[in-house]
Amino acid sequence: MEIIVEIQDLKKSFGENKVLYDIDLEVERGENLVVLGKSGGGKSVLIKCIIGLIEPDGGKLKVFGQDIPGISEDDLNALRRKIGFLFQSAALYDSMSVRENLEFPLRRQLKNMTPDEIQGRVEEALANVGLEGSEDLMPVELSGGMRKRIGLARTLILKPELILYDEPTTGLDPVTSREISNLMLAVQAKYNTTSIIITHDLQCARITGNRLVILKEGEFLAEGTYTELENSKDPWVKAFFE
Repeated sequence: MEIIVEIQDLKKSFGENKVLYDIDLEVERGENLVVLGKSGGGKSVLIKCIIGLIEPDGGKLKVFGQDIPGISEDDLNALRRKIGFLFQSAALYDSMSVRENLEFPLRRQLKNMTPDEIQGRVEEALANVGLEGSEDLMPVELSGGMRKRIGLARTLILKPELILYDEPTTGLDPVTSREISNLMLAVQAKYNTTSIIITHDLQCARITGNRLVILKEGEFLAEGTYTELENSKDPWVKAFFE
């Protein structure tokens, strides 16, 4: 068993507001971990700590065996090349075509790639999300589901080992949400990626999660499979599944 993310006693406050308190978590290679919790409960803060966008106040946080608090900027940038982050809004550049959006991280991170190699990566990424031939479309021409798929393609194009999903199905209808969730599952199966999935969408959690944790007031209240948590006797846990 290889631990990709290791967290012990993690704490983060903003002023008097304790957002994360004594968080303990291990995520294994190849695992899809879903984090459930109420809005404002600290879920997004947790993954921003993992990627080094927010510095925790205390505790231990290791990603790929490296201590994140206090890591040098150069080492953090090198580590981030192994991590994909799918933003809630997909965060496409509206002035760029699909092709240019996908090429952007390659040109920035892998500067020695030839034009043919870049084209091959673009075609592979689009095939992975079922949008072959969409290279010349602009973001304004894409539906919400297509934007999510292109956002995922851009995340996959650098072939990350760890993917952080921030509300990947927000704003989508139930059918499209299920398609995106199944796509995330297919990515896990094809590339053996490790993923942390922040979501309110129970359908997404059920489809994608090998393991779920529920965050309540800065602490993990419960952990288990979807079925185990769905059948929990704890009233606060049960409330998520009603």
